[in-house]
Amino acid sequence: MKIAVIGTGYVGLVSGVCFAHKGNQVMCVDQDRNKIAFLNEGHVPIHEPGLQELMKECMERSLIHFTTDLKNAVQFADLIMIAVGTPPLPSGEADLSFIENVACELAKSMNGHKIIVIKSTVPVGTNHRIQRLIAHLSPFQFQIASVPEFLREGSAVKDTLLPDRVIIGVEDEHTGYTLKELYSPYSEQIMITDIRSAEMIKYASNAFLATKISFINEIANICEKVGADVTQVSKGMGLDNRIGAAFLNAGIGYGGSCFPKDTQALIQIAGNENYNFKLLKAVVEVNNDQRFGIIRKIEQAIGKISGKCIAIWGLAFKPNTDDVRESPAIDIVRTLIQLGGTIKVYDPIAMRNFKKVLDAPSITWCESSLEAVDQADAVCLLTEWEEFRKMDLSTVFARMKSGILIDGRNLFTPEQADAAGLEYYSIGRVVNQSSLRA
Repeated sequence: MKIAVIGTGYVGLVSGVCFAHKGNQVMCVDQDRNKIAFLNEGHVPIHEPGLQELMKECMERSLIHFTTDLKNAVQFADLIMIAVGTPPLPSGEADLSFIENVACELAKSMNGHKIIVIKSTVPVGTNHRIQRLIAHLSPFQFQIASVPEFLREGSAVKDTLLPDRVIIGVEDEHTGYTLKELYSPYSEQIMITDIRSAEMIKYASNAFLATKISFINEIANICEKVGADVTQVSKGMGLDNRIGAAFLNAGIGYGGSCFPKDTQALIQIAGNENYNFKLLKAVVEVNNDQRFGIIRKIEQAIGKISGKCIAIWGLAFKPNTDDVRESPAIDIVRTLIQLGGTIKVYDPIAMRNFKKVLDAPSITWCESSLEAVDQADAVCLLTEWEEFRKMDLSTVFARMKSGILIDGRNLFTPEQADAAGLEYYSIGRVVNQSSLRA
């Protein structure tokens, strides 16, 4: 099939490459000339495991091309996929200006019948809104469809090639059949539904996962008060098939480009219909507060932060990505600076992006995890990179001024920290060096 993908962000680029990998002819479109030139040189502008190699293979087979010429791509394609961003407005609503602009240009460029798939995350009713907009501007027949994405940064290629499920929202049987044929090489779990239900499935899925994260973090906070171990509690809960183990890891809360944006958007969608989504509002409130628990633990361990040196391990919102959007590390580092701390930070790949968001004279950008802990009063682990998991904690202790480890992701065990001599604070486990030796 000939496919045009409009937008070369995470969703558009990964989708385009994976469609090409299965033998489709793909043209990826973006108005950013520098990005398109970079892609045409065989480079990817994001850190995503496996994407560079897969894209190079598709380029060598002449299955994928990158262009700024939207008209040419639209006229080339049988199927047009819109994958532009829908960032949040101050109100929490999704900003649909990018997708509306694309729809207008697309409509004016059409030269015949097309299937138009909206891959972007959009509020319920947006597909029909875009359908009316295109129909007003184009004399050609077309079908609209909603195929929401469920990829995770850091495993986006795998999630696209081997998805848990594919949701296809359509208005007619023929379009549903065509899209099912397109996606059948990727998954046998394909659900065809109406467009508005497909739009809601995306928001409902992310909202539910965010709810699980905030729930287990609330349980962790109670565990600390009653002396229980949240890692054991979540393990026991996860053995129940009705609950499942996924997204039950207590920590400093969720971040990234999806959960914060989508939870706020769903709250706003409900509000527009005069419905008060009290549960989801609480989920967001819990998540926003959870990251500041790290600050409270640091103060518990070392007293006043002013004049103290704090090492930060991990800046990305999750491992295997350089994305720092809505990363809990932003609020944590900013607060430590405001409290007068001197900050030494290290992340394997996300420091450049983090520096664009937050830079200050009191931040030292380190080239290794051990450099970050040199003469530090405490080290805070905020992203569970495998590199940190493999650290020799005895060496870490030897290089620190005060051997205090604040584990925001429960990456280590109390026994590991105690063996290294570290005073250890984690999430939902009442363990530190003094209590272990009591």
